[in-house]
Amino acid sequence: MNFKSYTREIASLDPKRDYERIAYLLTFHCFPWDMEKALEFALFRTFAVPSVSRLLVATGEFVNRTRKRYDDTELILYEILENGMDSERGRAAIARMNAMHARFKISNEDYLYVLSTFIFEPIRWMDRWGWRPFTTLEKEAILINYQELAKRMNIVHVPDSLQSFEAFNLKYEQSHFSFHQANRKIGDKTLDLLIGFYLPRRIIPLGRPFAYCLMDPPLRKAMALPNPPKSLCLLVEKSMRLKALLAGSLPERKKPALGTKRKRSTYPEGYQIEELGTFGHRK
Repeated sequence: MNFKSYTREIASLDPKRDYERIAYLLTFHCFPWDMEKALEFALFRTFAVPSVSRLLVATGEFVNRTRKRYDDTELILYEILENGMDSERGRAAIARMNAMHARFKISNEDYLYVLSTFIFEPIRWMDRWGWRPFTTLEKEAILINYQELAKRMNIVHVPDSLQSFEAFNLKYEQSHFSFHQANRKIGDKTLDLLIGFYLPRRIIPLGRPFAYCLMDPPLRKAMALPNPPKSLCLLVEKSMRLKALLAGSLPERKKPALGTKRKRSTYPEGYQIEELGTFGHRK
């Protein structure tokens, strides 16, 4: 297999037709770790919006069952990315997601913003931390992939270009990022979960400043998180660039790093798509 064969395959594809294949290759072959981290930060970024964080606190799921709610969100997204939106499992995952959302009054603008984070946080992450940035073709495919998902979620007024969608993303954050206690409550729980994937529970607080270095000032301000020392941010930056250099020197994965196949303590015996997420009768 060619050293970067999946990157070469993507270059031969048509983003208007092959957007799901391109998204699959980027996520599970070319950038498996980076894409997972970028999507984690995309989710985390939505917590800086009080209308989102207040809703999550009200449901109790991200506070009382943080790991399960995280796994459910990730599994639903991975079912769609791995199998395709119009596959049996993809349709089931979208139906489960839509059923969860239908229980709450969520504005179309909030839906659009969350969708925009899944487009632009991976793009920005690769620009800064990836072993290479996304190509124009890849960015277009990511946009189309989420535009198509928006249709299946009944989201309307979706911007028709990367430029217009990013303008919406930036304007929304300028207008809606503001501190609320719910932001910090959800953020702390989620951040400790993510750090806990790498550190023992007792030393999780030591990892928080490193995570703060990966956040921009408006995000930290809206979450009421401290600004980390510049020396620590420089260390994190150099470490991430070294990671990128090493990743760029290695072949892309022959076997896809599928998120649905990962062992999860939440579901030691496996899961059914219809059982993921929240339900109205649960307290």
